[in-house]
Amino acid sequence: MLKSLETQLLESRWDDATAEGMSESELLLYRSNVLGSDKRVTNYGGGNTSAKVMETDPLTGAQVEVLWVKGSGGDIGSMKMDGFATLYMDKLQALKALYRGVAFEDEMVGYLPHCTFRLNPRAASIDTPLHAYVPRKHVDHVHADAIIAIAASKDSKRLTQEIFGERIGWLPWKRPGYELGLWLEKYCVENPEADGVVLESHGLFTWAETAKECYDQTIDVINVATRWLAERSEGVVAFGGAPHESLPSEERRATAARLMPAIRGFVSGNQHMVGHFNDSDAVLEFVNAKDMASLAALGTSCPDHFLRTKIRPLVVPFDPAARNLDAALAGLPDQVDAYRQDYAAYYERCKHGDSPAMRDPNAVVYLVPGVGMITFAKDKATARISGEFYVNAINVMRGASAVSTYQGLAEQEAFDIEYWLLEEAKLQRMPKPKPLAGRVALVTGGAGGIGAATAHRYLAEGACVVIADISADGLAAAQATLVDRYGADVVRSVIMDVTSEEAVAAAFAEAAVEFGGVDILVSNAGIASSAPVEETSLALWNQNMEILSTGYFLVSRAAFKLMRLQDIGGSIVFVASKNGLAASPNAAAYCTAKASEIHLARCLALEGAEAGIRVNVVNPDAVLRGSKIWEGDWLEQRADTYGTDKAGLEEMYRSRSLLKRSVLPEDIAEACYFFAADTSSKSTGNILNVDAGNVQAFTR
Repeated sequence: MLKSLETQLLESRWDDATAEGMSESELLLYRSNVLGSDKRVTNYGGGNTSAKVMETDPLTGAQVEVLWVKGSGGDIGSMKMDGFATLYMDKLQALKALYRGVAFEDEMVGYLPHCTFRLNPRAASIDTPLHAYVPRKHVDHVHADAIIAIAASKDSKRLTQEIFGERIGWLPWKRPGYELGLWLEKYCVENPEADGVVLESHGLFTWAETAKECYDQTIDVINVATRWLAERSEGVVAFGGAPHESLPSEERRATAARLMPAIRGFVSGNQHMVGHFNDSDAVLEFVNAKDMASLAALGTSCPDHFLRTKIRPLVVPFDPAARNLDAALAGLPDQVDAYRQDYAAYYERCKHGDSPAMRDPNAVVYLVPGVGMITFAKDKATARISGEFYVNAINVMRGASAVSTYQGLAEQEAFDIEYWLLEEAKLQRMPKPKPLAGRVALVTGGAGGIGAATAHRYLAEGACVVIADISADGLAAAQATLVDRYGADVVRSVIMDVTSEEAVAAAFAEAAVEFGGVDILVSNAGIASSAPVEETSLALWNQNMEILSTGYFLVSRAAFKLMRLQDIGGSIVFVASKNGLAASPNAAAYCTAKASEIHLARCLALEGAEAGIRVNVVNPDAVLRGSKIWEGDWLEQRADTYGTDKAGLEEMYRSRSLLKRSVLPEDIAEACYFFAADTSSKSTGNILNVDAGNVQAFTR
């Protein structure tokens, strides 16, 4: 086993001092958050918790019993009090008289809003009856790997009895819903001494009369199963042994960086997808194993796993010993097409007359021997979480295979969950994606004012962003600010010198392995210098050309290579300067280099058009606030050139503009957003001046 028993066992995270003085509903929230804080108990969004609490009826003033239960789509680890649905228990009991049988159980969800207590807007989930009809005050439902390993074994009933005796019962597979709620009630009534139930191919229900007892019960039952599995798995070779060996860590990431943009191109036909790479020990043990392909073909068992990871993964035929990456890449188109056809056949075999239309037929999970696991989804968090769920599935397969025979969810049952009309309704209620959802941007000069403002703008519109800069300290500060506002999932940083081919290649590889590729390049890194031509040294001239001309060429070349591999188009935005069009005194090196950028963009627009790669230019002028180039000698030099001081320079620039307005980093970011968004999808080779008006810079 990969981990020692001590590290697998759950410790109690309940703190009596913290819980002291809490109301019953507050204790429920505390219990939920503590359970959800440990992903060995249940994964993100998985499981649910409830409590039956006496409340004052707002109409009658009488004391009534109210079910507090996790609402639809919530996560017990991060939810707040408003994440619970609240329903009158007497009304939930009255629903039994309306139940017309299994064929009509979905219609019962429509009655749940009529049971709402205090007009709570939180929608009740389909699991509500499972909690309502268990005749105990507190109920937990979780998906611990050790429990699901038992539940997903072919002889799960016998194993449950062997492990727990009469303490924990067993119920056969049944899709969550009203009927399963009645099954749980019946079991509890007939087995009043039982502490819980294992649901075949699903998970664990436990219950008690107090919040702490329920928590302790859940933790203890999971630990009992964990110890039993560890003892029975001792000496058993996982997954039939390992014919493959893992590549070294850096080589694994380099291989993933080549595979992911290619896969991303195939799966982004309907919308841009974001990737996630996982080469943890658990994943490597599985992808290197003899039985990996056969087990992967069985699919996952727990519905929560399945909904996140699809019917089954795609295994990439990479041989780590032969390092046949080129062959694996060449074979991907046929593999992806075969997967799509197989998925379409699955849909046709299993669909019903009222089934929703077939969804995206591409795989979510890609397993690569010797390398790891790649997952793709509409956003980074979902891609990461999908990978986490498949790691859970791996753990389940390891445990079940060690003590029995693992079984996935039956195909028809899997389809009926994936295309459940209630799940479809939930998908339809999801908010419309933001304009840059699924897009990945790389911003050079990302620690400066314009770069950071552009990163903010892109992140606010749903993009993932890699900020690149030569300043380690500046990058760290910029990344911390962005992460604090938008979350760690969507922000990465990389130290990059734009004049170094190796550094540029490494930065794009990092973007590929972290997010799957790049859709938007903002070439913004820069310097500025000012000197009369006779005082301009060759070193100063070359420095301007290397950073502002060669640097823009190198990052564009790398972007072109990656975008062509993805074959889904792209947008490159050059942040040039008004000085690229309008000459300025004592700035020959800077102005010439900026003019070079503008003409390079025109050339690239010609080359990229057939691949859907758009290249456009934003020309700022006098963006003093937050700009790194105005922190050094450039500010003083330009002040000397125009016969003013540092304090008066911004006012001088504002006054000389046609519109008499200062230009801010956020103004440039808005222009960069325009060229990245679909609103400019028919624009390439263009120049957008953001300079508050300068007649010399008018394009002609």
